[in-house]
Amino acid sequence: MIEITSTPMIIIAILGTIGVILPVISIARKEKGSNSFYAVIAFGALIASIGYVIYQLVSEKTLSAAMFSSGVLVDDTFGGLFAIAMLIVAIMTTVGSFNYMRKQSHSAVYYSLILLSAIGMVLVAYSTDLVMLFVAWELMSIPTYILAGFMKKNPSSNEAALKYFLFGALSSAIIVYGISLAYGITGSTNISEVMQGFATVDPELLPLALLAIGMFIAGFGFKMGLVPFHMWLPDTYEGAPPTITALLAAGTKKAGFAAAIRVIVMGTVALNLDWTLALGIIAVMTMTIGNIAAVMQKNLTRMLAYSSIAHAGYILIGLAVAPFSQIGLSGSLFHILNHSVMKGAAFIAVAGIVTTLAVTHLDKIKGLGRRMPITSLGLVISLFALAGVPPLNGFWSKLMLFGSALDAGTVVWWAPWLAIAGVLNSALSLAYYGWIMRKMYFEGETQKRVKEPKSIIAVMIFSIIFMVGIGVYPDPIINFAESAAPSLSLGITP
Repeated sequence: MIEITSTPMIIIAILGTIGVILPVISIARKEKGSNSFYAVIAFGALIASIGYVIYQLVSEKTLSAAMFSSGVLVDDTFGGLFAIAMLIVAIMTTVGSFNYMRKQSHSAVYYSLILLSAIGMVLVAYSTDLVMLFVAWELMSIPTYILAGFMKKNPSSNEAALKYFLFGALSSAIIVYGISLAYGITGSTNISEVMQGFATVDPELLPLALLAIGMFIAGFGFKMGLVPFHMWLPDTYEGAPPTITALLAAGTKKAGFAAAIRVIVMGTVALNLDWTLALGIIAVMTMTIGNIAAVMQKNLTRMLAYSSIAHAGYILIGLAVAPFSQIGLSGSLFHILNHSVMKGAAFIAVAGIVTTLAVTHLDKIKGLGRRMPITSLGLVISLFALAGVPPLNGFWSKLMLFGSALDAGTVVWWAPWLAIAGVLNSALSLAYYGWIMRKMYFEGETQKRVKEPKSIIAVMIFSIIFMVGIGVYPDPIINFAESAAPSLSLGITP
């Protein structure tokens, strides 16, 4: 059963209460245009939530090995890591929206939807029951459908929301079908009991169990942006408000990985499947297609969207070699946490550019390094971190991922090829990242400085400190990821 003092329940209480109250306050105050008041309240609620998660982890009240539970939620380090990653993204999105939403109406509803989506993301990470997981998934997804089309007078925003909703509804239907199959086979929706049931499944029901896992891979793969489930992602990221794009790319994508690790990975282990090679192939396809497509883009948002797809492939490397290398899952979790800040900072920087200059085409950002120096610096550092350039945080998580693939080469012949593919794709990513930097710093010499939004500057400063700080001293975060990773192998005996 769930304890009322557990971390998920506290987060529901904080974010849920504020999320419901904000629109009510807006109606009572009869304010539509002012956003500062609502933004500060939402920011305070998110800070309180992440502070409580960190307090629970530091005080060792969280059970590091409780990957599964007889209830619907579990208070473990695995969920805590994802909660921190996704709440950081929600905070960055809220702060980055201060200036973007200043002249927009219905700001209370906007921040309320961010809080409700944050609840869903956190609950996905802590869920140990398939029904609870689906409820959390929808709580995360439905607000983002609305947020993607929040600028309803903008045709691109409407198109983004429609594509996102249609693909999202399809993925939800697929997940429900997988849950129904799992329940029909095992008679339970508790993830631990489902996995135990799969481990002893009747041979005649094995095809249905395989189909259930396939449904979960397709459904969760949509949010993760894996090839071939990535078709919606570039168009949605381009049309959605740039601040919301940060929430989608750096936040909801991580919720997809949280669900995948709890359900898909453990499900394939329970069925005693050789799933590792298949994940490795998907990883190579995802990172390669994402990077090749990014090279051909002229729009900054679409370029970063395809880069986000590529990074899903990097994360999959750790999952593919997890049974053969102790640092595989740790590397994936470390990169998930790093990617949340790296990609969030990049898209918030784009939001600042859109707010100030109303441009996203690469030819329009010439001289940006002189016009918006702090925003440009934050964007450049985030791009270097995404590429894995030392001494930034992305270097260490990629090193762990590629190192785990080399380490697994003593067991399976194909694992080192994942490391080679990862290194080559990282080098390829430097091509289009370098293109952006050249436009910003080596062209448009006559451009003059403009006033940068203070909220964007705040996010950039935090991101730079995070990326450089962890790059210089990564040990605490690596230990944190390692403390969460061992619990992934518990609870199942195929």
